Amino acid sequence: MIRKRSLMRRTAVVAAAGAAALVLAACGGSGGDGSAGHGGHAATAPSSAPSSASASASASQGQHNAADVAFAKGMIPHHRQAVEMADLASGRARSAEVKKLAADIKKAQDPEIRTLSGWLTSWGEDVPAEGAMDHSTHDMSGMGGMGGMMTAEEMTGLENASGKAFDTAFTELMIKHHEGAVEMARTEQADGAHGPARKMAGEIIDSQSAEIEQMNALLGKD
Repeated sequence: MIRKRSLMRRTAVVAAAGAAALVLAACGGSGGDGSAGHGGHAATAPSSAPSSASASASASQGQHNAADVAFAKGMIPHHRQAVEMADLASGRARSAEVKKLAADIKKAQDPEIRTLSGWLTSWGEDVPAEGAMDHSTHDMSGMGGMGGMMTAEEMTGLENASGKAFDTAFTELMIKHHEGAVEMARTEQADGAHGPARKMAGEIIDSQSAEIEQMNALLGKD
């Protein structure tokens, strides 16, 4: 009897262990399925996120048109020439007002050149090469409506002037230069699609129109 009871207990233990093994296996299987399910979901989420991000980036990059590109490509050399003109004033101008005006022009237009260049790069467009305006600048007024650009002869004349003669020449030439920039900016506001570019165009119109008034007043002084 004792042997039979012992045998029965062993059989029960083995059966219980087998049942436990089956339960564990079942849990492991469902856990594996659950992991696969979460893993599948996790795998889907990252792939969808980049696609939506890239779609958003594409939409952002697409928010510009040919007018914006023409504005940036035209305004960069236009601003560069204004900065070059302004650089001449420190050693040649006699009027403190002309010197201050030149410094203000350089301070405003240098950062705009960098911003315009950044836009062109982000749009996959070429940034106008440095020094492009040094050659045949008299022909550049027909490129993208770049009015007011000085000719090579005018630039040479300004470089050779000093004192009151420089003040007068600088002021007269910069008025024409600013008028060209304002015209380009108005075209951008009318035809452009890129919000920041149109905003810059508005700032150029306001600031350079004010400087034109200031320079016209300077020409009326002795």
